[in-house]
Amino acid sequence: MAKRAAAKSRNYWLFKSEPSAFSIDDLAAEKTKTTFWDGVRNYQARNMLRDEVKLGDRVFLYHSNADPMAIVGLCEVVREGYPDHTAFDPANKHYDEKSNPENPTWFMVDIKLVAKFDEPVTRDQLKDEPQLADMMLLRRGSRLSIQPVTLNEYQTVLKMAGLKANI
Repeated sequence: MAKRAAAKSRNYWLFKSEPSAFSIDDLAAEKTKTTFWDGVRNYQARNMLRDEVKLGDRVFLYHSNADPMAIVGLCEVVREGYPDHTAFDPANKHYDEKSNPENPTWFMVDIKLVAKFDEPVTRDQLKDEPQLADMMLLRRGSRLSIQPVTLNEYQTVLKMAGLKANI
């Protein structure tokens, strides 16, 4: 019963990354197939990472600024929002001189690879699927690097990727 209740409360997300910065292959190469999702510097996306992305949530990894742009895999949140330490490190490209460790501005989560898709689900394929007509990713002007995904969208993308909808 507890497992079923947890599945009902699970949320679904899409995290964007340029593959030249961090790719699905980079995640797959990690010893534990786990990484922290750092460097988000948008307040709306920060709020989602800090307040809404929860342990056990599922995350699509989307390669943006790529040819083709595509959802390339599925991850799971393994650590909820905590301060993004890269904001405090002047040597890090995500450094924010205004961020204070005592009252952090930026947050991150940890994700673990669940599955790398055998074939990426391209943006064009997503646009051609009627079930995804309202997906935030496909809306004009939608640029957030962290986006919510509905259960129906999640199940549709998994089906397109050839995976079971209950994964």
